[in-house]
Amino acid sequence: GGGRQGAVSVMRRFSYTAAMKKEFVAAHLDVKAFAQDGASLSGQDPLQDYPRLVAESKGEPAGLSVNWSARGEARAQAGATDQLWLHLRAQVSLPLICQRCLGAVMIAVEVERPFRFVADEATAAALDDESEEDVLVLDRAFDLPALIEDELLMALPLVPRHESCPSEPRLAVADADFEAESEAKAHPFAALARLRGDKSN
Repeated sequence: GGGRQGAVSVMRRFSYTAAMKKEFVAAHLDVKAFAQDGASLSGQDPLQDYPRLVAESKGEPAGLSVNWSARGEARAQAGATDQLWLHLRAQVSLPLICQRCLGAVMIAVEVERPFRFVADEATAAALDDESEEDVLVLDRAFDLPALIEDELLMALPLVPRHESCPSEPRLAVADADFEAESEAKAHPFAALARLRGDKSN
């Protein structure tokens, strides 16, 4: 009977070890545990999973994907609780409409950005005003795909263009006012993207 008891204790020890390794899910991410573990996640999701990006694209999303990776980090601070960070990278190629020739143009969009997580909205608002970094509120079920989609939308070019158009532009005359107006309409996140751009410089 001794052999069987030995086997049981080994199994228990194995189960305990398995339980120690946390499984993180991108759509319900426990950010604090993710950062404290220094854990990583990555994915290659179908573009169809990101409806707001599909709405921006002008072609068939089938076969296109959003590639991303996220890494957690807890930075020790003297006399204070650890700072919790999430480092995000995301990339997608989207078919858009060239604003010069009005033909389809494939645009590669990439973001790489760290986010600091804090306990509540008040802390986030205070830090957001005084610091360069992006500050978000800690959540035990944080929606990482929504953040990925937000960031990629804000990184889209305000006026997509070919480097050199395959055909002559259909509108030969376009004054500066018209171009500025179409730029403002071209992208719903234009003002926000400009603000973010100013802040990060």
